[in-house]
Amino acid sequence: MDSTNLSSLPEESLEQEQEQQDFQKKPSPSAFASVPHRPPSQSSLQKYSPLDWSCYFDKEQDVSIPDSNDVFHVYMAGTEGPVVFCLHGGGYSGLSFALSASNIKEKARVVAMDMRGHGKSSTENDLDLSIETMCNDVFAVVKAMYGDSPPAIVLVGHSMGGSVAVHVAAKKTLHSLAGLVVVDVVEGTALASLIHMQKILSSRMQHFSSIEKAIEWNVKGGSLRNVDSARISIPSTLKFDESKNCYVYRSRLEETDQYWKGWYEGLSEKFLSSPVPKLLLLAGTDRLDRSLTIGQMQGKFQMVVVRHTGHAIQEDVPDEFSTLILNFISRNRISPHGVEIPGLRRPLQLHS
Repeated sequence: MDSTNLSSLPEESLEQEQEQQDFQKKPSPSAFASVPHRPPSQSSLQKYSPLDWSCYFDKEQDVSIPDSNDVFHVYMAGTEGPVVFCLHGGGYSGLSFALSASNIKEKARVVAMDMRGHGKSSTENDLDLSIETMCNDVFAVVKAMYGDSPPAIVLVGHSMGGSVAVHVAAKKTLHSLAGLVVVDVVEGTALASLIHMQKILSSRMQHFSSIEKAIEWNVKGGSLRNVDSARISIPSTLKFDESKNCYVYRSRLEETDQYWKGWYEGLSEKFLSSPVPKLLLLAGTDRLDRSLTIGQMQGKFQMVVVRHTGHAIQEDVPDEFSTLILNFISRNRISPHGVEIPGLRRPLQLHS
C-alpha cells in the first residue's frame, strides 16, 4: 500500500505542523554543535602551585650534630617497621621522596634527610660534598636520632645519594643496616657523564620570577615527569635572592665539581661488597660493567629496570617505587630489629 494515500490523524497533523514551525524558527546547526562543552583550562598558577609536605610526611625535625654547628633537616613518616632512610640526589631534597613516603609509611618508617648544602640543612661548609664528609653526615644524623641502638635501617639512595648509601654500607660500621637500595646510578655511566655535568648545570634556567615558574620549568623541561611531586619537592630546592629579586637554586653544585669523581669511582665493587641484601633500580637499560654483570648473574643483588620514568624514579612513579621498596623489605624478611631468620624466636640483629 502506498503510504502517501494514508491520511494523517488530526493530532498528528497538528504536531507535525508545530514541529515544522519550531524547526523553521531555529538557526541552522553549527558544524561544532556536537563538540561537548569543555571547562576552562587550569591556569599555570594553579597547575604548578606548591603543595605542602605535611600531606605526605608526618613531621619534620632539625637534627643538631654535637660539637659542631651542623644542623640537618629530616622529614619523617610512619610509626612501625624498619627505617627506610632516604638520601636524595645532587640538587634535590628530602622531599623528593614525599609521594613515595606516603605509601611506604603504611608498613615501615621513613626518614628523608636534606643532605649537606641542600634543602633546609645548614652546615659550617655547605660546599664540602666530598664522599667522606657526606658519609660522616649520615652516621652523625643516625647517631643523633637513635643513639647507640638504632633500629634496622634500609638505606635508599638516589643518584649522588645512592653513592653515599653505597659508601656508608661498604664501611660496615652501621651495625643495624639491613638493606641497601640504589636508585639509578651505575659507576660506568656516572663517570662517563661527568664531563657533561658543568654544561648541563650552566645551561639550565638559573633565575625564576616565582616558585610556580620554577615548578613549571622543571616539569616542561623533563627533569621531573610527575607534576604533583614537583609541586612538593621543587620549592625546597630554591631560595629567594634579594639582590636579584628572584628565586635561585639552593645548592651550588657547579662549585663542587672537585668531589664528583670521588662519588662514583669504585662504586660497583663497594656495592657488591656490602654485606646486606641489595636492590638496584634503573630508569633505563644502563650498561652494567663487568663486575656488576657477574654479580647479577651470581645473584648477589636484585635489579629492576623501571620503564616510563626519568632519572628521579621515586618522584616520577612513586606508587611503583614504594611497592618495590616494600616488596624488597618483605622478600628479605627485614623487621624493626633486623633480618628475620626462620626458626629463631627473635630477628637477627646484623653486625659486621
